[in-house]
Order: sequence, then C-alpha cells, then structure tokens
Amino acid sequence: MKISKAKKRWGIIVLLLAAIISLAIYPLPHQNPIQYFERESGQLKTEKVAGEKWLVWLYYNPIGEATLWALANRKLVSSIYGNMMDRTSSAKKIKPFIEDFDIDMSVAQEQEFKNFNDFFTRKLKDGARPVDTCSNIVVSPADGKILAYSDISNSDFIIKGYRFNISSFLDNPDLAQKYHDGALLIIRLAPVDYHRFHFPVSGDLSPNKKINGVYYSVNPFALRKKAEIFCLNKREYAIISNPLFGDVIMVEVGATMVGSIEQTFKGSSANKGEEKGYFKFGGSTVVLLFEKNKIHIDENLLVNTAKGYETSVKMGERIGTDTHSWLIKEI
Repeated sequence: MKISKAKKRWGIIVLLLAAIISLAIYPLPHQNPIQYFERESGQLKTEKVAGEKWLVWLYYNPIGEATLWALANRKLVSSIYGNMMDRTSSAKKIKPFIEDFDIDMSVAQEQEFKNFNDFFTRKLKDGARPVDTCSNIVVSPADGKILAYSDISNSDFIIKGYRFNISSFLDNPDLAQKYHDGALLIIRLAPVDYHRFHFPVSGDLSPNKKINGVYYSVNPFALRKKAEIFCLNKREYAIISNPLFGDVIMVEVGATMVGSIEQTFKGSSANKGEEKGYFKFGGSTVVLLFEKNKIHIDENLLVNTAKGYETSVKMGERIGTDTHSWLIKEI
C-alpha cells in the first residue's frame, strides 16, 4: 500500500518538530557562576542573575541561539517588551523583584510606582550616592560592576583571544586612533541596579553620537560565548573635554530587552555627578575611554580585572585619578 505525498510531508514535519523539541530541551552545559569582588569588603561574591536559565539557554542551546538571532536583530522585539514594562499591569512585578533581589529601596525618592519601568528608572534621594568632587578624581558614572584596563593595546578583552576593537566600537577609525593605547573602563549594570548614568568628570560636551546595532545581552554568560558584543550592540557616546583628563569618551551600550537609552541632560557643559540619562528595562553598560597617560585607575580595580573578576562600584565613588597627581603622591 502506497503512502500518499501528504502523509509523507506530515511525517517529515513531525520528525522535524521532534528534532527541534529534542534540541530545545537538550541539557545545557554547566556554567561557572558569575563572581565579583565587593569593593567595600574586598570579599569575593556570587552574583544572583535575573533570568539566568533563560540567558544560558539563549546562548548555549542550538534552538536558543536561533531564537537569540531573532531577539538581537529585531529592535521590535526589545521595543515591545520595553513597552510592556510601561503598562500599569507590569506594576505587580515590582514587589517580587525587590524581594527576590533584596533591593534597598530606602534610598529611592519614591516608593510607589505606576509601572515597572517607573520603578526601574527610579531616582535616588539627594546624597544617596555621594560624589567625590575633587577635580583630579574620576568617579563611577553608574552603579554596577567594573572591569578596568590601563592600556587597551596590551589587554585581551573579556575572553582570551578577542582583542577589543576600538575602531569598530566607535565606528570612527580616526577618533579611535587617539585611544588605541589608552585606558578602558566598563561598568555593567544588571537589571537589579540603579539605572541612571552620570558624568564621571566635568567638562565641555560634544553632541551625542548614535551608532545603530543589535541587542545582545551584556551579561557575562553571554560575553563568554560572544565576546564582540560591545562592538555589535546599539550604542551612543559623547566626548567630555576636561583640562586634566583630556577628551573622555562616555558610551552607553544597549542590550536585549532594553526599551531605550534616554538622554536627559541638555547643555554643552556638565559637572561631575550630574545625570546624563537613563536606561529603560534591561541590563546595560557604560564604557569610558581615556587617552594614553590621562588616568591612573585605582589599583584594586586593575588587580581584580587581571584576575578575571569584576568589582562592584557605586555611582559617584572614586575609580581613578589624573596621572600627574598620582605621580606626585608616589614621589
């Protein structure tokens, strides 16, 4: 008895679906936990990651990787999710999120929020993040976890074998030439962090430059698999011209499920610690670039990075000083 063509087609479809389902539920490879140094105590901590199983599935499962391609390359997907976080119905997610990640809400200006993004982009009370106002000090532009490199030309970035491509990152070979042997600081904001970013130094500002890109996650689980993410994601930057630190490039990098990067600062000159903008829902990153010999990064940040660990920082706290002041102190 002959099998009809229709039955054959359905048989093939069923086999394909079975294969896809098998791949989708295929056991995920073990991932080492994300560890970082808590700067205040000097202790090595393990980070609790929002959506950890989902992230590992996206980057380490064949079907997950196919899904990732659709998520990362479609602004619409991230925008839709971002818009969902603007709905009043999303407010019910706030309390469980605060409790699950033990977020200190005593420093927030407001305690009631109309939706999840309202909570996510919350402002802090005055003085909640003291800013080191000394003119020769660079402060962290955000709450997060930092990696620090004193000379990009001598450093492999994140994963051994991938060198940070500053020309691709800035999408400007001529500008990149000024920083090819300069310093690099990367501050990663997890979804649980305060998500407003501030100026690390004072100075005159260039107009903001936008670079189109995709929307990969910036979580270390993702970076272990795809180290060039920072040169692929959507990003924006401005140059802060400072008498001591030269032309400092401040870059905001978007990521999967980041609704948008919002620039709130208006003007051509900024003071250290002033708000520059904020990220809507999602994990994000701020990158700082300094010209050669313009900054001496705090030693503990460099040592921890050399060991392969991030260090937790708060917005406004010192992360480096100008080279001249550091040399005088050493002498």
